[in-house]
Amino acid sequence: MKTQINPSNKKLKGLLIIPYMESEDKIKLPEKFGGKDISSKVFSGKKDSTLLFESEDKDLIFYLIGLGKDPEYNSIKKAFRRITAKKDDLIDSDVHLYFHQEMDSAFVEAAVSGFVLGTYRLSHFKSEDKKDFSSLQLYIHSPLNQVAKDVEKAHKIANAQLETFKLVDLPSNVATPEYLADWAKNSGKQYGFSVKVLDRKKAQKEKLEAFLAVSQGSVKEPQFIIMSYKHKKASKHIGLVGKGVTFDTGGLNIKTQGMVHMKCDMGGAAAVLGAMQLIADLNLPVQVTAIVPCVENAVDNLSYLPSDVIGSYSGKTIEIIDTDAEGRLILADGISYLIKNYQPDTIIDIATLTGSTVGTFGYECAALFTNDQELSKNLQNEGEKIGERVWPLPLWECYKSEMDSEIADIKNFHGKPFAGAITAAKFLEFFTEKHTSWAHIDIAGTAFGDSEFAKTKHATAFGVHLLIKLLENH
Repeated sequence: MKTQINPSNKKLKGLLIIPYMESEDKIKLPEKFGGKDISSKVFSGKKDSTLLFESEDKDLIFYLIGLGKDPEYNSIKKAFRRITAKKDDLIDSDVHLYFHQEMDSAFVEAAVSGFVLGTYRLSHFKSEDKKDFSSLQLYIHSPLNQVAKDVEKAHKIANAQLETFKLVDLPSNVATPEYLADWAKNSGKQYGFSVKVLDRKKAQKEKLEAFLAVSQGSVKEPQFIIMSYKHKKASKHIGLVGKGVTFDTGGLNIKTQGMVHMKCDMGGAAAVLGAMQLIADLNLPVQVTAIVPCVENAVDNLSYLPSDVIGSYSGKTIEIIDTDAEGRLILADGISYLIKNYQPDTIIDIATLTGSTVGTFGYECAALFTNDQELSKNLQNEGEKIGERVWPLPLWECYKSEMDSEIADIKNFHGKPFAGAITAAKFLEFFTEKHTSWAHIDIAGTAFGDSEFAKTKHATAFGVHLLIKLLENH
């Protein structure tokens, strides 16, 4: 897809998209297109309403979309995504987005990124012809002075999210730990951040014992990915950790339902990988070190067992109560490794960690746990702006005893049908070495799910834009 801003003296042809806010008065076409009045009975700009008609010479298809009275970022994004996702039969070669009034930067960003995201299809392995948007020419018409910067940024956000979609949606026999490691290396070369990968032997040398325990039942080589980006104007050092379980059978505590969707259990890893691409692509003035421990939790005669006591990078011992509480084990080693070797000012881990989060919030927001109230406020505020909501749950000390073990320093699961997300967070907190600025984001209900854009569950790229907004503004 190629984009051109405010083309001069070009005769418009193809598809012309004009967004309108809801109005009780008559909707009026821009003077450039005749200034025709449209009755409010026909189209008033109500949310999710559309009006389609041709120009007199048949060269132009007018597509008016209604956004409601005060549209949120996510509503704008979805409205434009529907065009490329559901109305691609209207798209031939030229598409014009006509902003007939001074929309702000967030509006333009949401509209353009949504339009680009709508080009995504789940048909990665289908043999029949697929819609090809590569030759599409997109023209942006806007009186906004900095529209070119907004459009460029929107493309970069969407491109990172498209990569995240693909990483999560690809089947686990393709998106293996090694595939994610290779993706990170290639992205680092393309966008400008360094990548180091520890394979099984190197991880053994580093004593990443919890990470290795989860992977020992799989023939697929575990990969401990370390990514580093530093801008010359960086003043703070941020650490990211993403859970990368490329498929989760549950181990010997094998899952009894929903296993077909467990290719999504690396949604946290994909969010961090996508965020690293976008951080470097936007050239953000920050320093970021990101760790993505990648494993497959499979079942064979070498699988770790319930009742095992394993070590960890921190030196603390862990009693295994449930082999399906595996994500917290690899995160524990990721967090410990990050703190010991890189000493970031703030740590954020992101993971599809617990069904308990889904039980609490459904699919509307992610669960947030943090000991830093300013960080909590910033994550909530930035998430609200873009429709990637997070909401805090407590880290009270009274929950700590739930994870006490009589044989080891801690156990990996409390074995009770309550407070699952909270006790998982308390487990992770145990490995933060009392770091004063740490946040855990449980995206189990938001990383992968149903939507109007596909017939089956699929990736959302939740977390990529949230992390960028946080780094940009705070």
